[in-house]
Amino acid sequence: MLDKLASLEQRYTDIDHLMAEPDATSDMARLVALGKERASLEPTVTLYRTYKAVNEQLQEAKVLLAESREPDMAALAKEEIDSLTEQQTKLQDELQMALLPKDPNDEKNVFIEIRAAAGGEESGLFAAELYRMYSRYAQLRGWQVELVEANGTGIGGFKEIVFEVRGKSAFSRLKYESGAHRVQRVPTTESTGRIHTSTVTVAVMPEADEIDFQINEKDLRIDIFHAGGHGGQNVQKVATAVRIVHIPTGVVASCQDERSQLRNKQKAMAVLRTRLLDKATQEHQDAITEERRSKVGTGERSEKVRTYNFPQDRVTDHRINLTLHNLPTILEGYMDPIIDPLMNEDRNRLLQEATAA
Repeated sequence: MLDKLASLEQRYTDIDHLMAEPDATSDMARLVALGKERASLEPTVTLYRTYKAVNEQLQEAKVLLAESREPDMAALAKEEIDSLTEQQTKLQDELQMALLPKDPNDEKNVFIEIRAAAGGEESGLFAAELYRMYSRYAQLRGWQVELVEANGTGIGGFKEIVFEVRGKSAFSRLKYESGAHRVQRVPTTESTGRIHTSTVTVAVMPEADEIDFQINEKDLRIDIFHAGGHGGQNVQKVATAVRIVHIPTGVVASCQDERSQLRNKQKAMAVLRTRLLDKATQEHQDAITEERRSKVGTGERSEKVRTYNFPQDRVTDHRINLTLHNLPTILEGYMDPIIDPLMNEDRNRLLQEATAA
């Protein structure tokens, strides 16, 4: 482990030298890549340097204890050794976790697509509640949310809604939300009090940078149309909404949330680039159908990653068998009690795989 950490520290130092070279700005793509690599290494290198400093202090304290002739001085040295040994053990555990394989997308912004699936109008209403939950969670973490596209149901729900979440490590925490979310409750339109089950699918994709995925403009068809409100009504007299079609793949992205046609085009291009990168990644893995199904499912009631049961005030994440009885609080955006255990489970799995290798 220490050899690996020393190698990472050397790479961190090398990057600093490369970025300081006079001609570094001549290749901006390379400079950006170096900057991202440096940022990804910095927490581990800082931890390693702290570990080395604590180790050095520990050795000095041990020498002081061995050479001490005064009981008071020896007692102080022993106390310091105990404290430093505890710090050393804690840092070793943190460094072991830091060396686990990292998702290269963890620091990226994300695009989230929420779609109503099984359950009719009730599914659309819950899609709107999930959108509010994620928006509140982003607000609590100091992230920004930008609406890209929304297809409303007319009664306050969404058939589909696409939005971007921008903020530090957004993908690292939100990536676990991909999948089918099941809701069980009595709809307001249900006169007999029967509990209704419906599902909503969520797809979370890391934002693709321009240097990640290049698009040939000759492969695009760009349509301009009038924006419509969530209920379908026309809300603008000037055509500002933008739909972009990537002709070779048929992938489509649109945006109508901004009043500026240029801004809508920029946001639609960002979504298109992200969807194309996601598609290319899945094809590269040779399992596009299976991968997409594992990500969002088909929306059938039997497929689920999480259940929200209103009568029992219960939220259950089926991947880690976690059940919480604070449904209203979670829907208000306080999602860390679910996301933290999912992240810990993921880290533990990686640690087990690394130990077994």
